[in-house]
Amino acid sequence: MNLDEKYFYIPDSTDNISFLTEQLFRQQTQSWQTAADNYKGLEKVKARELDINGIHFIVQCNPERIRSSSAKVDAKSISERKCFLCPQNLPAEQQCIPISDDFIILVNPFPVFPKHLTISKLQHTDQLIAKNAGTMLDISAILTDYVIFYNGPQCGASAPDHLHFQAGSKGFLPVEKEFAEMKSRLPVHRYKSVEISFAADYLRRMITLQSAGRDCLLETFSEIYNILDVLQPHESEPMLNIICYAGKDEWIMHVFPRIKHRPAQFFADGDGQLLISPASVDLGGVIIAPRNEDFEKITGESIIDIFDQITTGKVEFEKIMHEITKLK
Repeated sequence: MNLDEKYFYIPDSTDNISFLTEQLFRQQTQSWQTAADNYKGLEKVKARELDINGIHFIVQCNPERIRSSSAKVDAKSISERKCFLCPQNLPAEQQCIPISDDFIILVNPFPVFPKHLTISKLQHTDQLIAKNAGTMLDISAILTDYVIFYNGPQCGASAPDHLHFQAGSKGFLPVEKEFAEMKSRLPVHRYKSVEISFAADYLRRMITLQSAGRDCLLETFSEIYNILDVLQPHESEPMLNIICYAGKDEWIMHVFPRIKHRPAQFFADGDGQLLISPASVDLGGVIIAPRNEDFEKITGESIIDIFDQITTGKVEFEKIMHEITKLK
């Protein structure tokens, strides 16, 4: 396959990537039937709001996301299927824009957000963040109308064998507004030019890094990554999800430490089953229910229980906080 055939347009600088991305989105949702149907279908997706102890959640019934929610990510299943993010395996109608020498922007044809992108590495390489956090920051600085998110290989990534990020319309996830509102009440540790906030009572534990300095932010993330890595030495990387976005003068990066891929409800039988497989979007406050029966029966109590199972517990989180506050 000639990769040039997949390019919608090749930017002459990073300045016009954001504009060209909007053009790509418009073109793909008009000419690619799968994308057109699914973005049109978002208008009919059912959603309801839940308030859990003052914390806001949106539950979205989105049947097209069942591919991601129920994706088989064990080594055998991965080895037996073609990688759907490798350029040679993309649908014929799918086009892209290069955002760097190594990554391309794709319109995600199975959206959660009003505008939903996948930013995929050209080369087939494992989903690992340690050496790619800088790329995440750079993408968020270019696509400033989007939040960029990363799902770890055992934390919701449906392609754990191919490095990629996703991007969604800014302002859609409740965590964006809620963090701004609760920031002044959170304990904060300052490391160099980075503010590190700890949300221990947000139903899911969250560490937030804020800084205008790219290098300092990356150094701080690396230190926190190493702290988490010590706690899970047998994983390919510490289990985590990340949501990142660029503000007017700084980056904001939310890190959600994990301990489990899927909750017990995912594997239950009969009425006890909830086909919920939490990833960054869910941790950001939008719970994806691919089946109507899950949408109808999920409650605040079940969300609390699911997050208790998959995210770092309070005692362990206190240990993580203690180690981070040693950074000077």
